Amino acid sequence: MTGRAICVFLIVSLAGSAAQERPLPDADAFFAAARENLARAGREQARFAYKERRTELHMNPFGRMGTGGVRINQVTPGEEPGVTHRRLLERDGKPVPDAKTERVERRRRPEGRSSIEDAASVLTFKMDRRERIDGRDVIVVRFAPKPDAKPQTREGRLATVLKGTIWVDEVTHEVMRAEATATDDVSYGFGMIARLNKGATMELTREPVAGGVWLPTSLRFSGEGRALLVRKVTVNHVIEWFDYQLAGSR
Repeated sequence: MTGRAICVFLIVSLAGSAAQERPLPDADAFFAAARENLARAGREQARFAYKERRTELHMNPFGRMGTGGVRINQVTPGEEPGVTHRRLLERDGKPVPDAKTERVERRRRPEGRSSIEDAASVLTFKMDRRERIDGRDVIVVRFAPKPDAKPQTREGRLATVLKGTIWVDEVTHEVMRAEATATDDVSYGFGMIARLNKGATMELTREPVAGGVWLPTSLRFSGEGRALLVRKVTVNHVIEWFDYQLAGSR
């Protein structure tokens, strides 16, 4: 290797080292911006119509739950706050032309912290590293439950038994992906309907949709447990959201 080639090699190597050692952003400001984006997305989602594909949660003769039929629904916001209209479009890949539209009213939440604020309040967050994904800088964040957490919402109670990793776009402060593992059993219906064992996993993805708003595009929930306190079950429940459109823009 010539002297010039060695110099070029050293310059490139040092530049790469400097890029890798670039300090991570200020944690408090970064987390606050990410939480605000999540809260804004929660508010904005009520303005969107979308399609939802999900596996049906039911038991089959082999003790599996959530691996049976697949339904696609059209979801449209109603004129009243907290109201959506759902219409079944397909069942197991076959159109359902005569399905009636169902009015769904979201359960009113008592005054207090929002679900995002509540879930964030019961977790600790720590920046782990920076990664490069699809040409973008992404901050990898580890999270775990606080031992003395006092949740106020269903989402907060679920967060108290989760630990995992979040990938956040460094420029936009948007959560791109989250993976979590249950550190304790997870119950449905106070444990009377089903209880998933410790080790169950969840994977969430978010992407920019119409108007540049980042919204959820898929959620997978996998694990083993028991239904009705006795019967062993395996859950592989998947929900996908797609074809987001601002209501009235079609």
